[in-house]
Amino acid sequence: MTGRRLMIVDDSMIFRNRIARLATDERLQGVNVVALAADGFQAVQQAQIHKPDFVTMDLTMPRMDGPACLQALRKVVPDSRVLVVSALSDRATALKALTRGAHGFLLKPFSDEQLVESLRELME
Repeated sequence: MTGRRLMIVDDSMIFRNRIARLATDERLQGVNVVALAADGFQAVQQAQIHKPDFVTMDLTMPRMDGPACLQALRKVVPDSRVLVVSALSDRATALKALTRGAHGFLLKPFSDEQLVESLRELME
């Protein structure tokens, strides 16, 4: 798992920081957080610069929401794999995200263990 570039997209600084901290877990060796974004618009800009291999993304964000951002990221970084991390337990929303290019879905609130395992699955 060497040299994996991760971008974290969430309008909550608390969640961005928590995911960034968990990305340093020893079970996720070689993961480098290359960008943090507070909304979909920032995420697309950061993706153009940093070309992340993996992205964690909230769905409910200002300026550009998760589903719109997923579509935009498919054009900018078509090979990146996206884990949606959202408080929305609505099945239709999760399915919409998956049909727009997400590779996994993790429901907030989550445990540290759940996030690490979801990232490991995403990176396999």
